[in-house]
Amino acid sequence: MTKTLRTLLLTALTVALPFAAEAAGGKIVIGYQTDALPSSVGIANGDFAKTTGATIDFRKFNSGADVFAAIASGDVQIGYVGSSPFAAATSRGLDVKAFHLAAISGTDEALVVRNGSGIEKLSDLKGKKLAAAPVSTDHYQLLALLKQEKISERDAQVFAIPQPEIVAAWNRGDIDGAFVWDPALTELKKNGKVLLTSKDVADRGAPTFSAWVATASFAKENPAFLKGFAQVIEKYSASFQTDKAAWGAESDNAKALAKLLGGTPADQAAALSNLSLVPPAQQASAAWLGGGENGGAAKILKATAEFLKEQKKITTVLPSYGGFVTPDAVTNLR
Repeated sequence: MTKTLRTLLLTALTVALPFAAEAAGGKIVIGYQTDALPSSVGIANGDFAKTTGATIDFRKFNSGADVFAAIASGDVQIGYVGSSPFAAATSRGLDVKAFHLAAISGTDEALVVRNGSGIEKLSDLKGKKLAAAPVSTDHYQLLALLKQEKISERDAQVFAIPQPEIVAAWNRGDIDGAFVWDPALTELKKNGKVLLTSKDVADRGAPTFSAWVATASFAKENPAFLKGFAQVIEKYSASFQTDKAAWGAESDNAKALAKLLGGTPADQAAALSNLSLVPPAQQASAAWLGGGENGGAAKILKATAEFLKEQKKITTVLPSYGGFVTPDAVTNLR
């Protein structure tokens, strides 16, 4: 993992441009992942920097756990993460704020089982070798699913390994199934089938979400930047939802995503179609980022933390997770 800004201070100063902010060292470091999101086009074409007027260093990570490790070390001020690593990191004492809800449980993450593995239904997972990225939302949902099916760790082997290693293990025939997101999801489906999606597992009682988070100090000092950042995200989300032709397999947007994230333009267009996006007004409501500890996102974080403690992945569950979410950046955003 890149550690070039390990000693970066998390203070920021506002400059004359409407949303501009600078972390110590003259730039804001933002961690993103390989998930297909409409707003990633804004990373590829520099729109986030142009619109906010800030100097931004975008860095790609393999998982939310990696993003949080970089945030904890001081390398990164803002990152894209899933709710499971989010719950784990805050339970361990990291002070961050989720300021934009990127997506909720949908079909963009799924449990894929290998053709010929003998897995046709959930009970068939017993005795199989399964994988998910460590402390990811997929790992959380896979473990929750096995618990729901009363399949213990003795009954099924679960390997917590990074997504690139999951794909390699799948290609070698070492695993029977894996809970993954793109681009691994598209790769595994070439020789497998989806048994359950993230939305299916959420409907069974284990919901998840992905969000953009900022360190608490950065969020306090730079509310205008976060608002501007959220505006850029919503510009691309609105385009995706209202102009489907602009996001097809042959579109410039799909080509930009493929160049940034990997895979083909067709892969990226297909992945986008699986997203479950949430409008800003709904994000700001008590259903998600609003409502403090009684808000939807805070409740999911606490329930996830309780499960992770039960699974001995963390040692502490906080009384409330309401302090780690804020609706400010998406309030009155259109």
